[in-house]
Amino acid sequence: MPEGTETEPQVTEPTPPEGGEPKTFDAEYVEKLRKENARYRTEAKANAEAAKRLGEIEEANKTTEQKAAEKLAAAEKAAADAQAAVLRRDVALEHKLGKDDAALLDTILDETAMRALAARLGADGKKKGNYVPREGNKTKTAGTGASDEREFVRELFGSGG
Repeated sequence: MPEGTETEPQVTEPTPPEGGEPKTFDAEYVEKLRKENARYRTEAKANAEAAKRLGEIEEANKTTEQKAAEKLAAAEKAAADAQAAVLRRDVALEHKLGKDDAALLDTILDETAMRALAARLGADGKKKGNYVPREGNKTKTAGTGASDEREFVRELFGSGG
């Protein structure tokens, strides 16, 4: 088929509920709709470009005071975030919290509430403790009390040796 002489497919609407004949449109009407759609796309693209240019113009027209105020606000926010991070770290260290418990402090902004939660988490950690008894361990190690056990046995059975 030579270029530019494409045949237009006929567009059909879905079958109406009453089971009637589907509606068909002629090629001339379909071409008209396509041109109209192309015009709207072109206008939308031009409007998007115009909006972008308007934003650039508004940015260029800002006074140095406005630009300085925006930079100051950003710097103040960064400083507040850093201060909050240091506070969370200090509270976590003060209460000897692990990483998982310290991560819970990230959700709290109020210092008093943060300290209260940290105290509770720290107290919970002290209650649990991970004590594993060393039963059956015959070697003498510092802090295990192995020499105390031997002394107790000597006293109990009365061996003097």
